[in-house]
Amino acid sequence: MTETTVRDDGALRQSGRALLVSIHGAQRALKLYPVENAAVQRALDELHASATALCAHEGGIEIRLVGDFIFINQTRLRLGLDNFAAFSGFVALMKSCGVGLLRVEDGITRWEWQAFLSILAALPTNIDPDERVEMLTQRMQEADIVRLAVGPATEGGAGASSDAGPGDEGLERAKRTYAHGVAAARDVVQGVRMGRMPSARRLKRAIQVIVDQVMDNELSITGLTTLREYDEYTFTHSVNVCIFAVALGKRLGLDRLQLYDLGLAALLHDIGKARLDPAILNKATSLEDHEWRTLQSHPWLGTLTLFKMREGEALPYRAILAAHEHHMKIDLSGYPRPVRPRRIGLFTRLVAVADGYDAATTRRVYQNVPLEADAVLKEMWMNPGRGYDPTLVKALINLLGIYPVGTCVILDTFEVAIVAGASPDPEQLHRPIVRIAVDASGGRVTPPGKIVDLSVPDADGGYPRTIVKVTAPERYGLVVGDFFI
Repeated sequence: MTETTVRDDGALRQSGRALLVSIHGAQRALKLYPVENAAVQRALDELHASATALCAHEGGIEIRLVGDFIFINQTRLRLGLDNFAAFSGFVALMKSCGVGLLRVEDGITRWEWQAFLSILAALPTNIDPDERVEMLTQRMQEADIVRLAVGPATEGGAGASSDAGPGDEGLERAKRTYAHGVAAARDVVQGVRMGRMPSARRLKRAIQVIVDQVMDNELSITGLTTLREYDEYTFTHSVNVCIFAVALGKRLGLDRLQLYDLGLAALLHDIGKARLDPAILNKATSLEDHEWRTLQSHPWLGTLTLFKMREGEALPYRAILAAHEHHMKIDLSGYPRPVRPRRIGLFTRLVAVADGYDAATTRRVYQNVPLEADAVLKEMWMNPGRGYDPTLVKALINLLGIYPVGTCVILDTFEVAIVAGASPDPEQLHRPIVRIAVDASGGRVTPPGKIVDLSVPDADGGYPRTIVKVTAPERYGLVVGDFFI
């Protein structure tokens, strides 16, 4: 695939995502307000503008559902955190109507969009989906909607065989799991800021899904920790720490029930920050002494919050301990300073290692250039002053490999790749699993790229590909997160 094709596909994906978001927004607005409402009119304006621009470029639009995948003009759209609700809402709406194909012709009018979405909203829900799609088609004809057409759901579709495979399905499940985790973390933080106590039951359901995903497909879910959304740091950080901690716990032999408790402790470890002034949390310059003391109060505030949350809920005490202890360090030189000697618990030590790694490798308001992952692991391992349990740091290195997930590497084949996971062979940590991002001719590959296990030898016992060196993804115009979403 040429670089021009990759660029065109990328533009189509971006425009296609914008169109689905607009459809979802207009459909929700019509559901909530009368058609003359200003919010509805704005949503319809945005939808018409988005569809008109895409039709002008493509000459027409064909949106097809294949299972839970969405194709626009045979290019599959990829799920991201920012469009999760729109994608899910669009798929659910189409499936409920028995629709698998939506065709949009150039010249479509704003009125046709309004009439189409109004008809969708008015369809009865107590009839078979096949009957609903027939009724939808008939009502569209009666309303003289000529530049929109629908078709029934099918099992296959153009482009499905080439773009959607078993690995893609696993990645899609992992993305839904990650997005649900971020949504749960967001609800917790926003609820605490507003003085509401979050529901432990809902959190436990989100954690169970994350643990199950780690158990079933660790590679897909750990790859998503490379997203590290700048604007969503508070929430993605909590989910990343949860994923890393659970994956470490799995490597240490914890059973599923223990992993559920560990995941909950990890997701809630920074809950005390929800009670701090956002101006301190988001300050781009160095903190004043009084601001630093305020920041250091978040473990104690988290402890109080979780004790309150535990009333009437089965919240494990180890989650409360992790919130209180995760900055204490194993030699107790951190904060808050204990009033008597104590031994930091295993859950806290696991959370602290996961927290330290993700925080150091993430771009934030006061850390515009995150540290390279391999350098962070080396610092955590070599510098005892960081206060991490060295055994668990070693376990993290074994989990992530010498080249952690998200590292951009150059291969001896002249290809450029993004590390997707550690080698399953502990003796081959220098040969991770990678996704090819740039081919040998220098052409960029459409994300997420072909998966290659560098530890697998060829028929002659040699290795077809070997890492030459680490490089910066920006040098090749690569965004690491694109290869996991």
